[in-house]
Amino acid sequence: MNDEGAVRSELVAAQRRLDALGLNRGSSGNLSQRFGGGMLITPTGMGADELGPDDLVWMGEDGDLRGRWQPSSEWHFHQAIYAQRPELNAIVHTHSVHATALACLRRDLPSFHYMVAVAGGDSVRCAPYRLFGTEALSAAVIDAMRDRLACLMANHGLVAAGNTLSQAIKVAQEIESLCEMFLKALAVGEPVLLGAAEMAEVIERFRSYVKTPRRSGPSPTG
Repeated sequence: MNDEGAVRSELVAAQRRLDALGLNRGSSGNLSQRFGGGMLITPTGMGADELGPDDLVWMGEDGDLRGRWQPSSEWHFHQAIYAQRPELNAIVHTHSVHATALACLRRDLPSFHYMVAVAGGDSVRCAPYRLFGTEALSAAVIDAMRDRLACLMANHGLVAAGNTLSQAIKVAQEIESLCEMFLKALAVGEPVLLGAAEMAEVIERFRSYVKTPRRSGPSPTG
């Protein structure tokens, strides 16, 4: 999408959707999308209800800024992910309740359910705690996101990414739901995990699992 106005409007709608979904509240969390040799990112300290298209900040790969506000304090890991992962075009960071609760336990989300593979592997790693808005946190996130579309951040929240903004939000939603399931299972006992071979089958199936149109004509059994 090359229309900057359209991209800005899409980002504002996405930020409001994250609030409506309960994945963020107030000015918590942030999101960004690649654009024009850099990225458009939400400003620091501004809630979704007051955010407008002109409030988004453009930040170049060299750190050049365009906009009336400062970019999110977490711009470091957004910029670093884009630099190292050319296949990713959108990033969502949330403080969603269940993902953050698991992150406060400093535990990975393991292969207790096959849908963990939505993040690209057999687990969602938890990055070690680092102070927010720092290069140290950025480095920890990059390592935890290796070969993944998501990671937890110890005592902080969740990062999810995708080729599109829609995909990044879907990953964030799914990981939040899985964290809720995992925490509920932990209240009863330690969940049984799927093995490496079982998760490898799931990941392979996901690679070919795309939306396809319904076939016309007789059904396979008819």
